[in-house]
Amino acid sequence: MTKPIQTINRYKADLREFSFLMFEQFKLGELLGKAPYEAWGEEEVRSALAECYRFAREVLGPLNVVGDIQGCKLENGSVITPTGFKDAWKKLYDAGWKSIGVPAEHGGAGAPRTVQVLVEEMLSGANAAFNMYPGLAYGAAEVIDQFGTAAQKKEFADNMFGGKWGGTMCLTEPHAGTDVGSAKTTASRNADGSYSVRGTKIYISGGDHDLAENVIHLVLARVEGAPAGTKGLTLFIVPKLAVNPDGTLGASNDVSVGALEHKMGINGSATCVLNFGDSGKCIGWPVGGEEKLNQGMPQMFKLMNAARISVGVQGVAVASSAFLNALEYTKDRKQGASITHWKDATAPRVPIIEHADVRRMLLSMKSMVEGIRCLAVKLTMHQDQADALRGKDEAVAAYHQGQVDLLVPLVKAYGSDQGFRVCETAIQTYGGAGYTRDYPVEQYCRDAKIFSIYEGTNHIQAMDLVGRKLGQAGGANLQAYLADIAKFVAKNSAHATLGPAVKKLGAAQEAVAGTAMRLLMWFQSGNVALVPLSANRFCEMMSELTVGWQLLEGAVVADDAKAKVAADHPDAAFYAGKVAAALYFARNVLPGVEHKAALLAEEDKSPLDIPDAGFATV
Repeated sequence: MTKPIQTINRYKADLREFSFLMFEQFKLGELLGKAPYEAWGEEEVRSALAECYRFAREVLGPLNVVGDIQGCKLENGSVITPTGFKDAWKKLYDAGWKSIGVPAEHGGAGAPRTVQVLVEEMLSGANAAFNMYPGLAYGAAEVIDQFGTAAQKKEFADNMFGGKWGGTMCLTEPHAGTDVGSAKTTASRNADGSYSVRGTKIYISGGDHDLAENVIHLVLARVEGAPAGTKGLTLFIVPKLAVNPDGTLGASNDVSVGALEHKMGINGSATCVLNFGDSGKCIGWPVGGEEKLNQGMPQMFKLMNAARISVGVQGVAVASSAFLNALEYTKDRKQGASITHWKDATAPRVPIIEHADVRRMLLSMKSMVEGIRCLAVKLTMHQDQADALRGKDEAVAAYHQGQVDLLVPLVKAYGSDQGFRVCETAIQTYGGAGYTRDYPVEQYCRDAKIFSIYEGTNHIQAMDLVGRKLGQAGGANLQAYLADIAKFVAKNSAHATLGPAVKKLGAAQEAVAGTAMRLLMWFQSGNVALVPLSANRFCEMMSELTVGWQLLEGAVVADDAKAKVAADHPDAAFYAGKVAAALYFARNVLPGVEHKAALLAEEDKSPLDIPDAGFATV
């Protein structure tokens, strides 16, 4: 007899932590009630997050295991999503969670990005596979809204923001992988100004589904005579179903699903092979009209940047729930005697949270989860500040936007890498039980592995950081970032509780600054091969520096607040936890930044020097 699929919610979040970040550490309240966030106050933010948590637990959470076990099916050329997903899609849009950050002119609530990113964390943490469908629709709609013609915005963006239609991004091709510039998909102009699109794209998340009436694909293709490489790519709007002049849907637009990928995780998300124009009848339109031909990559980067932030948020979302589930388990599971009675065979068994190594794992997970979330919120606060100051103080707005650009690869790469490792540690915390489907952490670990691969592998993020972001604005963005950390170190290095940890941050900052100069030297001295060889390590260094900085900044706030509450107040333990997490990270992770800098200085080329046949004799 088949065992029924459990529909119990296992998602957990800590709203007190969200509140601390927004209103105590990052002072979001200073932006609320003023343009462009005049409709939002502190009470509205708290209420929205509490209600979203309820929705995540009651609607999306119970479907997480369902999606994992059932997966998606391809029937008669169409994708069927897992049981309950279609109803959840409707409830999601009816509740307005996917439009909370959408501008009011498109029917949204116009919330700050910081609120939106925490909403996204809860939706992804409850059901990462499901939330990919509306997440991609939102990102594709943003591209059309920013770069499309007025007619395209009206015809496509509004329907996509509201959930009537879905959306995708179609870059990868079978022969090319991440080498987007070698794409072979073509677009030929028709007499009416439309284009006939022909080609195959692979690994397309949400490439087809039964959740919305239509799916709007953003497809990179090359028009005849366009330059080679990425400079010759144009971004096309290609609907799954043709859209009639009156807005109604017509016949198939010659977009077919060739196959569904069978994956390690996120099984509820349909990862498709899509064939465009097999019958020569696939029609698309350049985003922004024909004057925007060959501008596909700059347009797609709008979607890619948003997607990369979302992936980092996915990493912390799943990791956070893994940590909180593991924490709950350690309080209930009794095994072994206390270390103080380790020789007494008759001593009572204690909850495993009392064992030293379990506590180490818990604090390691806590510091990483809270640090990555802090990194993501740091980015969104810069974006909110930039949006609020644009047109009022362009110089300061440019500073904030520059910091956003600098932090994107850190959020994506470090959030996804460490999110997976937190899930791995959560399994270890459970012991053998964590390796079974009786608990959620094994699914979290499988789901989280993809995050470091899609939307540009983390090596691509590292190369984006060292090859583009460090030198943007003539290096001014990096210098401002380093100066911000130096200012914090100077102010707090004598702090009674955190001073020694802050000094470790200062040493790490100097190591990152020195290594950035070393990378520049490699570029200029002909040692360019050392750059890709070392880029991942530098990206990790800079991420750890930023996370350590943000954890310590929060700890300074928490240490001050702790002195103002009674010892038996719940906030006393909460603030003590913030301080402990920052100290753990500073003592156990930040020293590694200096060590990595020393390793880079060795200029080890052994991976380049070994002959291909030297890796193995098989």
